[in-house]
Amino acid sequence: MEYKREEGYVNVNGLNLYYIRFLPEKIKGKVIGLHGGPGMSLDYMLPLEDLAKYGYEVLLYDQFGCGRSEEPKNLSDFNMDYARDEVEGVRNKFYGDEKVFLIGSSYGGALTLYYALKYQNNLRGMVVSGGLASVPYTVEEMNRLISEMPPEISKIIRKYNEIGDYENEDYKKAVWEFYRRHLIRMDNIPPEVMKSLEFAEKRKVYSIMNGPNEFTITGTIKDWDITDKLNEIKVPTLITVGEFDEVTPNVAKQINQGIKNSKMVIFKGCSHLTMWENRASYIETIKEFLDNLS
Repeated sequence: MEYKREEGYVNVNGLNLYYIRFLPEKIKGKVIGLHGGPGMSLDYMLPLEDLAKYGYEVLLYDQFGCGRSEEPKNLSDFNMDYARDEVEGVRNKFYGDEKVFLIGSSYGGALTLYYALKYQNNLRGMVVSGGLASVPYTVEEMNRLISEMPPEISKIIRKYNEIGDYENEDYKKAVWEFYRRHLIRMDNIPPEVMKSLEFAEKRKVYSIMNGPNEFTITGTIKDWDITDKLNEIKVPTLITVGEFDEVTPNVAKQINQGIKNSKMVIFKGCSHLTMWENRASYIETIKEFLDNLS
């Protein structure tokens, strides 16, 4: 199906947020994609463009302080509540009273769950890809993955984590070895993914809300946990996770068990960014889920 690409800025809660929208000729449903981090950018989510070929309008945007978007003047706004209400502001700005699908990746998956707890009446369904309901449990699982790495690598990670020296070159190499196994298992990392990582490094959000890296979470979200509220979510939910995902299948199972009638799919041989590692299967899985609700 033919579709058009639109990009620009939309003002939500007083901030100009950068967005890209893919508009098919005939629209079966509206999809909003939420990137991870917190602090990445929409760029690594661009494989979702493929859904436009099947009649789904896809809206991606850089969240507050991320990518090309403006950041709040008040640092106290760098939190999950602000992020959740920004999602609602974006949905309302583009679609008014219309219900949408949410697709959240990583932290964006956590944000999708958090959004649903307050605004689920505005959703037709949601996809949580490599997402989480508990930061403490996710960190616990990441530490398990580190312990299963070659001893010389896990030793370096633990050593420099303990003393808080995140700039040590040996430490950085060990972190990238973790990423190679559990973030993206590709020899040639796509430029869109690199662009998102670069934005995370140069903007404030990642360091304020998350911390120095994926498994060292010291920011404002470090104690965030909604596990005991998952049973309140009644929206049709698809949970996807990679076999070697840094946000592990055990984390996905926790969400699957918490949301009644949710469906979970594990992508064999993949890690955190399944949408790049196995793009065709990932898109087909999401398309089938959306089609069943459209």
